[in-house]
Amino acid sequence: MQSPRHRLLSRLFPAAALALALAALGGCGDDGAATESNPSPPANGELVTVEPGGDTICSRGTPYRFFAFGGDPKRLVLDFEGGGACWNELTCSIAGAIFSEEAPTQEQVEATVADPDLGGIYKLDDPANPLMGWSLVHIPYCTGDIHWGNATHQYTDDITINHRGSKNVSAVLDWVAARYPDPDTIFVTGCSAGAYGAVGYASWVAERWPNAQVRVLADSGAGIITDTFFADSFPNWNALPTIETYLPGLGDVPLADLSIEDLYIQTAKAYPNMRIGQYNTTFDRDQTFYYTAMGGGSDWSDRMHATVAAIAAEAPNFRYYLAPGQIHCITPYRFFYDRQTGPAGAPIEFSTWLDELINGSSPPPSVACDGDACLTDPICDACAASAAPTEGPVCRWCEGWPLE
Repeated sequence: MQSPRHRLLSRLFPAAALALALAALGGCGDDGAATESNPSPPANGELVTVEPGGDTICSRGTPYRFFAFGGDPKRLVLDFEGGGACWNELTCSIAGAIFSEEAPTQEQVEATVADPDLGGIYKLDDPANPLMGWSLVHIPYCTGDIHWGNATHQYTDDITINHRGSKNVSAVLDWVAARYPDPDTIFVTGCSAGAYGAVGYASWVAERWPNAQVRVLADSGAGIITDTFFADSFPNWNALPTIETYLPGLGDVPLADLSIEDLYIQTAKAYPNMRIGQYNTTFDRDQTFYYTAMGGGSDWSDRMHATVAAIAAEAPNFRYYLAPGQIHCITPYRFFYDRQTGPAGAPIEFSTWLDELINGSSPPPSVACDGDACLTDPICDACAASAAPTEGPVCRWCEGWPLE
């Protein structure tokens, strides 16, 4: 049986990386009635764990909770956790294997503090981090519906899933709005399934905080799906009302024709002052896995390139960063500060690109590896040279690299 720490790391998404912020931010607490009667944000350097109760719930009925790190109240990160998805009897029956069923506990978060592979945007005391000193609210994911659902669906007599991501996110946003009423800048992000949470709720954030500059990064969530995936999954999740709340045009598109590309384009057009970014590796192993699980073929990479190009052609406030290799996600990891790609002889560091996307006077150009450069990954090369070439939260993605 896996240890709690290993199970948490195997999820690979921001819940694990979030823990490293504990070292920088120090104290922790449990948000309760006193805070509700005096809704102020966590103090600088304080961590609170919030169990909102009410309608919130995880997939199989366990409690929902989220975490808030105190920092500058004018600069706020909303970080959506990833963790797979389930949409039919088969995928929802494999307990814990392809989707996260429970919200992490504070003990699980603390158990990952010492891992040297983690860090990324959660190193809130690092001057190299574009988000140094910001407040950060981490939004766990345990509903199998890419944060969008509002249904309880019975797949079999023995399998009932609470796809209540929308209820959970709504509770988080209510809590945040009471404590951060007028931030100057809000960075909405998430990796894997959290990437869809980020772009899906970007319009909600823009409406709730109309005076804030909203910046979005969808980390490793290109949305390459089969032609029938939304038609197969959305009715079970009751997800369409969530993403069309402030984008009613999405409801006019038949589910058989709806795509993530539509969501990006409609969001970008509805909020032209919003900056929306997307990060992917060229052969992302996890996104390819889920595409195959949906019934897709070997064309994930080609479709990903075509999709980001199509969004960019329609949305002048959209940018993308395409890196080499197959590692899934970047924001939770220490190599966040090392990754670079782009023109030969003049590579662009991802952390610099992200800083410009969030804080720059204008958004940066899109950046992508090209040709053979996409087949060379120094991160996986370092894993191959290590004592554990395919172990740990980063190197496990390097199994089978380089591609044959």
